[in-house]
Amino acid sequence: MAMNRVEIAKELVDPPRLQRFALVRLLLGMDLPRSDGEIEDAWDTEIRARVKAVDEGRVSTLPG
Repeated sequence: MAMNRVEIAKELVDPPRLQRFALVRLLLGMDLPRSDGEIEDAWDTEIRARVKAVDEGRVSTLPG
């Protein structure tokens, strides 16, 4: 049975933060030209470190 848009959206927003970020990154990157894997790995490491710092309360965020 096919899922409707509401069910799909719920499936996308329920996972933990890092999984949502990974999904967003995947979707945004689909239309970009392929780049060097080393650069991708460096960005993945940086993103994980920043999210971890926020989650652990070592840095504060500013409201949008």
